[in-house]
Amino acid sequence: MPEADKEGKDYFLDIPTKEEGFFVKGSNALDWGMKNRLSRIFNPDSGRTVMLAIDHGYFQGPTTGLERIDVTILPLAPYADTLMLTRGILRTTIPPSFQGGIVLRASGGPSVLKELSNEEIAVDMEDAVRLNVAALAVQVFIGGEYETKSINNMTRLVDMGTRYGIPILAVTAVGKDMKRDARYFRLACRICAELGAHYVKTYYISDGFDTVAASCPVPLVMAGGRKIPELDALTMSYRAVQEGAAGVDMGRNIFQSEAPEAMIQAVRGVVHNNLKPKQAYELFLELKNKGKKKTTKGRKKK
Repeated sequence: MPEADKEGKDYFLDIPTKEEGFFVKGSNALDWGMKNRLSRIFNPDSGRTVMLAIDHGYFQGPTTGLERIDVTILPLAPYADTLMLTRGILRTTIPPSFQGGIVLRASGGPSVLKELSNEEIAVDMEDAVRLNVAALAVQVFIGGEYETKSINNMTRLVDMGTRYGIPILAVTAVGKDMKRDARYFRLACRICAELGAHYVKTYYISDGFDTVAASCPVPLVMAGGRKIPELDALTMSYRAVQEGAAGVDMGRNIFQSEAPEAMIQAVRGVVHNNLKPKQAYELFLELKNKGKKKTTKGRKKK
């Protein structure tokens, strides 16, 4: 038996026990493991996240900019707080040394050739545990043909995620015939949160986005959507976080940019440092030009 230490004497009776609330909106009552995983997604210093979405291939194949993820995306990964992807890409392409959070696409089924809302749960929770993911993402088609089915997918994942300590991201999907306005997004985001999603990904709208964020009791992350000019994408990101978003989940507006590495750093400046759009765009141009100079030097050496 080891020798017992003497009984302690200094109990710091003059210092009250410190109990801090968790920094992620609506998550204070969650288990420790769930909070720890959310801390891999949301930066504890800013309370926000820059997610890099590269899961487009799960329904539309090799998307422009994602033809070779090992070539185009891995250089961007160090600048992302989180990668949002499929387990196939995670296992085949992402180095296990990646230190950011992994948000795993958990729903799927139909391709772009079919009705997209007819999805199923496509990942077993035990496989998600094996992959050590920070969260699972599920598409929710409010107003879609298979609305109830997609909501059921989400609630089943919430139940399983609660059992294993894995947060669930609900991704609001907007069909071609749905009106993208504040009323719709308040409805969609609130339904997802009410039924247990730990955070929600949704689109930015110029009129009323602040009411969407305010009426959702869990964090909102802005979806990047279709490719738009860099300044416009940075402006949209700035407005979203200033109006209540807890970060952005961008894909095409980063990996389809004329300078993806510069763009993701500019987005980080907006999200984590509150850079205004013009400042962020200037940073983008500066980094873009530096990248061109490095490429030119490399070619000369060869």
